[in-house]
Amino acid sequence: MPPKAKLMPRLAVRALLLHEDKLLLVNAWPGEQSDLWCAPGGGVEPGQSLPGNLAREVMEETGLAIDVGLPCLVNEFHDPPSGFHQVEVFFRCRLAGGRLRDDWQDPERVVTRRTWVSRRDIDGYRLRPRSLPDVAWNDSFTYDPLELILR
Repeated sequence: MPPKAKLMPRLAVRALLLHEDKLLLVNAWPGEQSDLWCAPGGGVEPGQSLPGNLAREVMEETGLAIDVGLPCLVNEFHDPPSGFHQVEVFFRCRLAGGRLRDDWQDPERVVTRRTWVSRRDIDGYRLRPRSLPDVAWNDSFTYDPLELILR
């Protein structure tokens, strides 16, 4: 029997976007299957820079144009039964144009909800990674150790 193929970690980029002291969050679960919220972003396509990938992903998911700044967080999670492992690089971003619209649709139909959340209200959201608020409202660089995937 041949050895089991090992999956390589998936690389993703995410936008830490504060505007008017509110953080942009998305729910990337079609049909509201989950109440888990995260920063917008997604998988990296080969041959495109990390900031280029991130600007594309944010536009697709939210309709917003961004300027991508410096990295501020590396997060990773995995699903042992499937072998899935994702490494996410978060970048501080600035809103360059657009506004959230109720009629915007993610072309892949993954992100179904998006919202701006204040620091005061963020505790009411189930987030991944959990360190997101601390990183968003502090000027720091953080690494979140490998954790199990949540659904």
